[in-house]
Amino acid sequence: MLLNLGNQSSVTLFTLVGFSEYPHLQIPLFLVFLTIYMVTLLGNMGIIVVRKMNPKLDTPMYFFLSHLSFLDICYSSVFTPKLLEILIVEDRTISFRGCMTQFFFGCACVITEMFMLAVMAYDRFVAVCNPLLYTVTMSPKLCVLLVAGTYMGAGTFSLTITYSLVQLSFCEPNVIKHFGCEYSAVLSVSCSDPSLSQMVCFIISVVTETCSLLIILASYVVIVVTIIRMPSKGGLQKALSTCTSHLTTISIFHGTVLLLYCVPSSKSSWLLVKVATVLFTVLIPMLNPLIYSLRNRDVKDTVKKLVRSKLHSQST
Repeated sequence: MLLNLGNQSSVTLFTLVGFSEYPHLQIPLFLVFLTIYMVTLLGNMGIIVVRKMNPKLDTPMYFFLSHLSFLDICYSSVFTPKLLEILIVEDRTISFRGCMTQFFFGCACVITEMFMLAVMAYDRFVAVCNPLLYTVTMSPKLCVLLVAGTYMGAGTFSLTITYSLVQLSFCEPNVIKHFGCEYSAVLSVSCSDPSLSQMVCFIISVVTETCSLLIILASYVVIVVTIIRMPSKGGLQKALSTCTSHLTTISIFHGTVLLLYCVPSSKSSWLLVKVATVLFTVLIPMLNPLIYSLRNRDVKDTVKKLVRSKLHSQST
């Protein structure tokens, strides 16, 4: 559908291709993605609830982790419901406003999570290198300020990129070769010069990725040096256990970001872009609570107590 504005035409609806080129896989993919989405919601909400229930988890690390879980719920919910919809209905359209809204929130969640992982790296740095001053350094006020800063900064960056996309003209054919409004996919259906938007996106991407990785690398370089100097094996094991889950999450997150945005935007690469986006938007939000909960005794003990109390209340 086109909306005529003087001599310029503006698309009001986009058609999402999704995985329509594989019709025999529509139902199996729907079931797989629905299962993953339900596990994602339960797992991440579980992390938030468990932190509230166990006083031992009322620490800066779990404060940041609960926000990471909240971000995973939001990010998964930005893309997955629409993905599930277009897998089972013939109408695969999305409005221009809906597309830009989806992009804004998806972009904001990615940048916020990027900054949140950097904040968590700083938290681990303080915990390992200055354990006696940890509670003083990572005060509740500082934690709130760090989290608020990540949300505000990410929102500003996302709004800037979204505004640069809105300024573009979109003409027929208005077919997005994706299951969602991912940046390169939206840009591919523009019929105006996208160089300004690309420059804005490139600058923001470099700034956010570089700042996040520099904070993470600097924190872990100092952590590694501190661990090497530790005389006791017990302290070494405890320090490693507090960092392993976070390092795993960072590796998966940034590895997928590099895979997704280092792929050339050619026709032959659209399937790879879609698969990488599925990993990023559907799979990673499910993995994060599993990575943190399976390696943490306090989390597992709280879950066991919760299950036992539920079973006990049902038996009585």
